[in-house]
Amino acid sequence: MSSFINHRDDSYVSVDEASTKDSVTYYKISVSVGPVRWNVLHRYSDFVELHDRLVADHGVAKELLPPKKVIRNKTPKFVEQRREALSEYLKNVFNYLRLTMPSEFAHFLDFHLYDIFFLLQDLAKTLFLEGDKFLQNEKSHKFGPLELHAISERLKMACPPTEKQDQMYDFSHVLDFCSQLRSLNIEGSYEKLGTSNVIPNDLRFDLIPFKSLVDLKILGVPMACIQSVGGLRDTLVSLSVLTASVVSLNEFLLVDILHKDPSSIADTVKWKKLSLINFASNNIQIVDWAIRLVPKLQHLSLSSNKLKELCDISCLHELRVLNLSMNSFSACENWHAKIGNIVKIDLSQNKVESLRGFSRLYSLESLDLSCNVITDVEEVQHICKLPCLEYLWLTANPVASSIDYRVKVIEQFNARMTELCLDNEKASEKELDTARVLQALRVVKEGKTPSFLQNNNTTHSFNKS
Repeated sequence: MSSFINHRDDSYVSVDEASTKDSVTYYKISVSVGPVRWNVLHRYSDFVELHDRLVADHGVAKELLPPKKVIRNKTPKFVEQRREALSEYLKNVFNYLRLTMPSEFAHFLDFHLYDIFFLLQDLAKTLFLEGDKFLQNEKSHKFGPLELHAISERLKMACPPTEKQDQMYDFSHVLDFCSQLRSLNIEGSYEKLGTSNVIPNDLRFDLIPFKSLVDLKILGVPMACIQSVGGLRDTLVSLSVLTASVVSLNEFLLVDILHKDPSSIADTVKWKKLSLINFASNNIQIVDWAIRLVPKLQHLSLSSNKLKELCDISCLHELRVLNLSMNSFSACENWHAKIGNIVKIDLSQNKVESLRGFSRLYSLESLDLSCNVITDVEEVQHICKLPCLEYLWLTANPVASSIDYRVKVIEQFNARMTELCLDNEKASEKELDTARVLQALRVVKEGKTPSFLQNNNTTHSFNKS
């Protein structure tokens, strides 16, 4: 991103090309500010309009602009002559206004799209006029790395001499808006910005201006862009980092910490209010020790990553919802020792073969195992005694294509078969009747009393045949 006030003597403009489209001639202006370059297209009439304003308000000589020609103004020779004249005109005006750079001239050259200072002037004006409405009506406000980089760099500058006197352009409006904002979306891109050589995801920024942020969603921005999280450790409640190629949670949780040694981490770097983390669609292979920095975590989503095993996250005493869908889990052994009072687990679209590892998750209410590789309906025996389990998904497993699959699953829940919602649907009366028959056959074979008879206080008994 360009910084004209730091590269005044290393900035140039020229009209390099002319092209005609639909009988209209456009002149391509090349702008260079330090290492940043971009192009702007303008008609001759745009130059005339700009020139009139510069003559009236900024002392530019009236005769400086090449005159208009009515006859034969479309011939290649004339167009080329005009291009050369307009290029010379722009260079002269640019040198004359280099110190003041009035906004009309800056906008003509698209400085407001690519330059830190002029972009922030436009942003300040927008927030002066509509900032209160944004704060009241928007659920979330969107900034890109471009705006955040501009804000971060502007904070490092002394008040530039080209600062507008009009109050609505004051940078303080930007800071005031950021300090009050509660929900922020940051969307990155690896595509060049407009006609420039600026790539948004190459820009660095920090989040220091956001004093009240509760919800933060980062989409497609590499963590290397973020230099500091400011005071977010004290305010943030919900965090989403999506499609950012993250391989470790500490890439964000410890983004501004130089020494990431677990033994040297103090309580000051803990995320005091963070209760929801969503790191979906990244490259995480293991949940590292940095998860301990989020003691209040209740909802953890690591969907669409590269996880194969669940590490010990029993330190998260308040964790209730765990989304591990679209990973590579196969064996889920002894999960009761790795997670505490978990209520909901989503393991859909993995490679899970057995339900044995969930047998002691006594707080579990919902278990989604759709699109796995469970083949034996008897695997349900491992979870049928969980006292709180009400929602179970086994659809798109091999077992779900077996004959009387639903009835065979429901039957194993004994007295709780009416409470179970299997594959998003509770058992019908017909299914319940069939399940009771299957259960009776089972207990006759096993020499036990059916649970539905026990509940009715009957004294019937069944013996082995």
